[in-house]
Parts: sequence; C-alpha cells; structure tokens
Amino acid sequence: MATHESTSLLLSRFDCVVSRAFKLEQFVKVIQKFDHVITRLSHLEMRLQSLHVCGGSTHIKNHDEADGATITSGASSTQNRLELELKNNKCSSFRFVRAPPDYYAQALEYRMRCVGASSVNHLCKSMIMENTRAHPSVDGWSNPLNSKYYVVIVQYTARLHTEKLKNFVYKLSEGKIGKQYFNMRLAPSDVSDTLSGFVHNAVTPIGMATPLPIILSHRIPALQPDFFFLGGGEVDLKLGLLASQFIKAYAPMIADCTYDNIAEGEE
Repeated sequence: MATHESTSLLLSRFDCVVSRAFKLEQFVKVIQKFDHVITRLSHLEMRLQSLHVCGGSTHIKNHDEADGATITSGASSTQNRLELELKNNKCSSFRFVRAPPDYYAQALEYRMRCVGASSVNHLCKSMIMENTRAHPSVDGWSNPLNSKYYVVIVQYTARLHTEKLKNFVYKLSEGKIGKQYFNMRLAPSDVSDTLSGFVHNAVTPIGMATPLPIILSHRIPALQPDFFFLGGGEVDLKLGLLASQFIKAYAPMIADCTYDNIAEGEE
C-alpha cells in the first residue's frame, strides 16, 4: 500500500515537473518573439536616427507629386533635371538624399544608414566601361550591341568581373566580331566625366550627357525590396529608385558580370 502511494506521489510530482517545463518552454518562446520584435524596432529606430544625423531625406516622391517642371523647391538644378527625367520616364517612386561630407570615408554600413537603404547590398555604383580593343568599325555608342562604351551598374558589395563582362558584350555581337576585339576596362576619368556629364562618385545613368547603353548586374533586380541606391549627379547627392521601374524606363541589359562570392568593394 505504501509503495503504491509513493509511486502515485512520484507520478504526480513528475506530471507537475513536466507541466512546469512545458509552461517554461512556452514562456521562453514568447520571450524570444518579444526579443525579436524589440530588436527590429531598435534597428528601425537606429536607421531613423542615422537619417537625421546624416541629413538624409525619408521622402519618396510619387508621380502625382512630380507634376511641375521644378520638382523639388530649393533643390539643385541637377536634382531638378534628374527628377524631371524620372517623371517623364514614368518612374513613380524615387528618393534623393544629401550625403554628409565624410560619406565616402565611412564604411558601407554607415552609408546604408545615411540613405536609408535596406542593406549594404542595396548600395550600387555606375561605372563607364570602355572596350579598349574595339573593332575599327565600331562607331562610339551608336550600336548598343557593339558599343565602345557602356554604363555598368553593380553593387558595392560585389566585385566587377571584367572577364564575364567581356564575354557578355562579345555575345551581344552574335559572333560577328572576333573575341580579340573585346577588352573591357574602366574608362579614364576624363572620358567618364565627358560621356556621363558627371564627376567621380556622382555618376548616374539618369540624365547622362551621352545616351550610353546600360548593363545592370543581375543581382540588383533580385534585391528584396528592389529599391536600390546609386549616384545622383552630384558627389553628395544619392538617388534611390525601384529596380523594376528603372528596368522598364531605361531598358538596361541584365548581365551576370560580378564574382560569385559577394565581397565588399569600394569605389
């Protein structure tokens, strides 16, 4: 009888321990979810604070707000010109942000916070690339399938793979020109300035002085969200826009032109 009572008591205590353990497990899950929410809120607060510190604008213009010839009152003539072009090309969502003087002296995480990008992978740059071995028959940039110059847009976190780029441009000509006539290199700064109409760190495919064909890294349309940032025509002016709208408006050629492993790169 005593043994039976002891067994019952032990089973009762065991059930109690199991019940408490289950409740504790549920409590831990709730705490973890709560901690996740707090972490996300903290990150959001940090981004908002950094935008204020860096002088960034959180306003995204839509098409209805862009009805006038002068889009943003008090903005520079360059910004107004680019905004007007975006409007005319049916880009309904975009953001211009003024970066602080030390923008390029800081890490990508700082720059990301300054412009309000979703991640460092959303920070991109535009480069004027030159085919230094172009066939004598190539007439500047008149033929986008066989141009001497291209605007190539890649992420800062991805390194441009010049061999991939060369092969991509070579295939555009469908084998009509020998591969020996292709060698893609960064154009000299004076050539880049003249063709784009913008200086180093300000180059953008929007409102260029010369209508060069555009090559966009395949990684950029795959970004989630697809709102990416690049140069805005002035060294301290950055432009954010939707990759989907950019592709529709400017019809860039999409290419796998970077190394497979994401590695931080600097301009």
